[in-house]
Amino acid sequence: MKRLRTPVIALVVPVLLALTAGQAQATRPPVTNPSSATFTMNAEVLDGGQQIVSLTIDTKRFGVKRSSVSTDTFSVHATGVNPYTSLDPSTVFGTFDVDREVTGAHVDRAGRIVLDLAYGFGTPGASTFAWANSIGRNIMLDLTYTITQNEPITVRGDRSFTFAALEQGDVVDREVDAFAAGESNGLSYRLYSPRRSSDRPLIVWLHGGGEGGWAEAQDNDLPLIANRGALGFATPEAQRIFRGAYVLAPQATDYWLNDPVMGYSAQLKALIDDVVATHDIDPDRIYVVGASNGGYMAPRLAVDYPDYFAAVVPICPALVFGTTTMISDAELATLSSTPTWIVQAVNDPVLPFAANGQHMADVIDGSILSAYPDVTWDGVTYLGHWSWIYVARNDPVDDAGVHIWQWMAAQSLD
Repeated sequence: MKRLRTPVIALVVPVLLALTAGQAQATRPPVTNPSSATFTMNAEVLDGGQQIVSLTIDTKRFGVKRSSVSTDTFSVHATGVNPYTSLDPSTVFGTFDVDREVTGAHVDRAGRIVLDLAYGFGTPGASTFAWANSIGRNIMLDLTYTITQNEPITVRGDRSFTFAALEQGDVVDREVDAFAAGESNGLSYRLYSPRRSSDRPLIVWLHGGGEGGWAEAQDNDLPLIANRGALGFATPEAQRIFRGAYVLAPQATDYWLNDPVMGYSAQLKALIDDVVATHDIDPDRIYVVGASNGGYMAPRLAVDYPDYFAAVVPICPALVFGTTTMISDAELATLSSTPTWIVQAVNDPVLPFAANGQHMADVIDGSILSAYPDVTWDGVTYLGHWSWIYVARNDPVDDAGVHIWQWMAAQSLD
């Protein structure tokens, strides 16, 4: 979904700008002064979620001399503000008002100045969203980036030059922006379409509870930017393994666990049918993958619609929620005829492993269980609930040495 934004003059005084991450706009805010320029905020979805990793100033028309730009030329300040007045600020974690460290500066081949920023798990001020504890949701932040020019640069004609203003533009995340937005059967969704679009498999990614909609916001960016769950399957590596695959990421209007009231199972089935009918998808190769809330909804779908999914992958599944068992053992046993691979960390503090992932594996004959001691990737130890990181990185492997993406790609109803 593309949304227009009001330009911000961000050279000295920050001005608040409502901003939805991951959404490149069709049009760029006009430069209102010939000595001004617009900058984009370049984002990437890391294992811990989306962050702003660099800024690109559109200086193509200026002819900037490369040697005149260094890490000291510009300073960057960022604020991330909770846009919802209904939320108690003390319950919102992840807002910020900080200087961003400029780690690199260069002029790219198009003549634009690129400022690299420090980023990584736990880096203050890098994220595009925050956690609202009172509603159990991630929320998009209102972002304002301010660039201050500390020293002149050299432009065409060897002129010393200082910008009159630098105007904040779009957040650009090429991976997220590759997913088209849509709505069907009461659910919004994002859909990645492969280059090879004839008779391709479909991977359905069902998000966790933090990425669902709530009373004031139905933002279908969140299922893509909170983690790499859906994006992993759209990477070149995954697309090679699946030989091109569609990736569908629907969004619940509240929680998938509220299926008994909302009827999400039927809505999702109708949505998937609609996507299959309108795209070149092989109906014998539909795979459903879900994490946490989605780790309940994925097997729920497979139970409700037998012989429809070629494989099901529940990750840190919410089989038991509070004192309620969401899927009975008798229902789970029916999945013995559906290839099932369960992934969960043993130290999961949100959904106890024994009652959820382990129990599901015990009941479903022939299922595969990848039980990790914790969630550690690239030297960072994350919350034990975040076992979707392993699936997004194609890490789980079965006793035969086959990784989970390759295993999924080999499954078919025919």
